[in-house]
Amino acid sequence: MASTPATARVDVEQQHEGDGNGQFIRVIVADTQAIFRAGLRKIFALEDDVRVVGQAETLAQTLTAAKKFSADVLLFEAAIASNPIEAVADLLRQNPLLRLVVITTEPDQDLTLELFRRGVHAIVSREVEPELLVDCLRKVSKGEPWLDGRATQWVLEAYRTQGSRAGAPRPKVQLTPKETLIVSCVTQGMKNKEIALRVGTTEQVVKNYLRKVYDKLGVADRLELALYCLNSRILDGAVKEPPVKDAPPKATVPEPSPHNGAGAAIATPIPDTPENLS
Repeated sequence: MASTPATARVDVEQQHEGDGNGQFIRVIVADTQAIFRAGLRKIFALEDDVRVVGQAETLAQTLTAAKKFSADVLLFEAAIASNPIEAVADLLRQNPLLRLVVITTEPDQDLTLELFRRGVHAIVSREVEPELLVDCLRKVSKGEPWLDGRATQWVLEAYRTQGSRAGAPRPKVQLTPKETLIVSCVTQGMKNKEIALRVGTTEQVVKNYLRKVYDKLGVADRLELALYCLNSRILDGAVKEPPVKDAPPKATVPEPSPHNGAGAAIATPIPDTPENLS
């Protein structure tokens, strides 16, 4: 069966581009099967508040469509990527505000849990009823998670057994000195702005570092990061930095002074630059 190129539908996008009032849930459909994409478009065409603004049939086209079109929700077939977990991480890194609904062909507990950890808002079966799928989109568009009964059970079981699995050996992850410093600040409750002042960089750079750390450690947010660090002792031996409010205090080193007697020292400021923190 011939498939339609996965370029986003410019005519649909332009028609509703000027609404700008949040009236429509703008959706990108990414699926390898043209007939499935066409079926979803017909289903959504019956709804007053759902509009398909783009479609894709490969991972590369999905990344392009997510970057090109302003969408609220991406319907993403897991089979479109050889590694759907990494693909999801890339999509959310590129579009932090985009909500992902992953379509799967059959239930998979490990995949479900890992996708939710990576920031997916919902996982639906390919055989989901149209009414349920539309309800799912409406919830997800508001930032709410959507889980079916089986996924809910898996998540609850994972939560209940988290404590017992905490002591299990985990792969050793090596953080860079800069990443370690930023993670240490996070575990002390410092906000990105405070961390940026401490490190001598911008909030955006701090956010970029945190995304890399999340991917390295397999966590989804600051809470999971703190729990991971507590359980794995990944920060053992790391120097903790006190929180700052306005400007970071300057580090000092002792310098002998003949006027202060033997063993006395005076403080000589050291510039708090990123190079000194690496």
